Order: sequence, then structure tokens, then C-alpha cells
Amino acid sequence: MIRGFRLSVLLAALPLLASAEAHGVTVIAPQAGFPEGPYLLDDTLLFAEYGSNRISAWDGKALSVLWERDGCGPSAVAPLGDDLVVTCYDNGTVARISRDGADVATYDADDRGDTLQGPNDFSPDGTGGVWMTASGPWESGPIVGKVYHLSPEGTLRMVADDLHYANGVAQAPDGSRLFVNESEAGRVISFAIDADGELSDRRLAVRVFMTDPESGAGAYPDGVKFGPDGNLWIGQYSSGRIVVATPGGDFVRAIDVSTTAAPNFTFSADGKTIYVMAVDDTSEAPYWGRVLAMPLE
Repeated sequence: MIRGFRLSVLLAALPLLASAEAHGVTVIAPQAGFPEGPYLLDDTLLFAEYGSNRISAWDGKALSVLWERDGCGPSAVAPLGDDLVVTCYDNGTVARISRDGADVATYDADDRGDTLQGPNDFSPDGTGGVWMTASGPWESGPIVGKVYHLSPEGTLRMVADDLHYANGVAQAPDGSRLFVNESEAGRVISFAIDADGELSDRRLAVRVFMTDPESGAGAYPDGVKFGPDGNLWIGQYSSGRIVVATPGGDFVRAIDVSTTAAPNFTFSADGKTIYVMAVDDTSEAPYWGRVLAMPLE
């Protein structure tokens, strides 16, 4: 929210015309402060701007601000019941907001009273709730990353711990397993989702450098999604390279984006476009980048 106006136009009062790059790539947000954690909701692209402390929206014509909070450091946005939730990485909270950007609630601890450290990413669970990762401190020494489940009623429950910087998270389309990036370990792991919503059967799914040597030994997986092809798509903070692998870890393809980092992304409803969160400057805040729409062949 800017000065009480929700969905206020960011760059102009008139609809913002997207600019075009080569090879059919369209720039839909030419200047975004560390764009992250996108979600496509009713044909509107929502995305977090970590470096600008806001959630922005692109409806296909205009770019606008849905919500903002100083000190939040938002890294993801997703639906929760009839509302939305935002991870506030910097202040260790989860903000619940209405779909028009009004504050509804703030969660700062789980159901046991334990505080949150580095809330990071979401994945809808298919029943109105979300899975959420909490990474722990940036460039962590101790391995303290966790996975939580947040119900539509607001119950936040820890379901996995001891993850090496838990980051991107994605539920398999059939609901059978949950895939989580361990960024500091350079890998994606998976858990079986039990009938009662507990996680078990922790396994290695993808070791990024082994699956795609061109990502380099320092491959740092950030966001992860299941693509229209049923494969895992893995964004990286270490480069502008998005790696596509089978859930079993076999290399399928890679997409190189003209940027320093491509930490996260999502897909259009028809599966023909990928919206890439491109971070061009990772050296200092607000970590300027762009949001790109790239056609999928």
C-alpha cells in the first residue's frame, strides 16, 4: 500500500507498456528491487521485491504496488484460503493480507511458540494451505533450515528441520512428495507427504552440479517449480541459468537468462511463458533487477 492507495500504479498513472528484448523476451518490470517469489493469481502476476519491501502486481497492462511494509524483506507471495501470505525474510514474520492488499494478520511463531528465522518461500498444498521454508541466517554456519505447514486457519506447524538453508519449495502435482532446495548444499531434496500432512522418507532428488556441470561447482539453487512438462525447474542465485531436471535428477535442458542471477520464476496459465525474476546487481541493496516474460519453445 502506498499512502493508503492499494494497487497504486508504480511508474505512471497510465498503463505501463512492456518493453521488448531480443528473441521474444519482454521486460514487464524494468526496475525491481530484488524480484523474488512470484505467483500467478487470476491472470495477475504477483511478485515480491525484497530490496524494495513490497509486493508488486502486473495485470498484463499496468504495473502496480499491492502491499508494502518497511523492514519486511519479502521473498515470496502465495494464496492462503481467501487471502494472501507474504514471507518477511528480514524480520522473521509471515504477513497475511487480503487480496486487495489490506493487512489481516501477522505470524511470528509456530504452534509451539518457536520464532521464525528467515521465512523464505511458499508452495500451495492444494487444499488452501501452504508449505513454507525458513532458511535460517544468510550464509549460515549452523544447519538450521526448516519446513513448515501453514493452514488456512492460521496454524503454523514445523514439519522438517536440519536443512542446509531451506529455500525454494514445490509440491509434486500429484501431491505425493514435497521438493525443497537446500541452497548451501547445492541440491534439491524431497519428502513423502503422508496422509496426515507429515513429511517422511527424506531423499536426495537433484544435485545441481552433478546434473548440470555447466552450472558449476558453486551452483546455488534458489527457487524450484514443477513446469508444464512435469519436470523440476530450478532457478539459481549463482547464475542466470535455470536448470530443468526430472524428479529423479536426470538433466533435461537449461535456459540461460541474460542476468547475474535468476533466483525464481513461475509460468503462465497456458504453460507457454515463463516469468523470470532476474537480479542484475547482487552487489548491494536494493539489488536492482527486472521481471521478464520469456516464451517457452
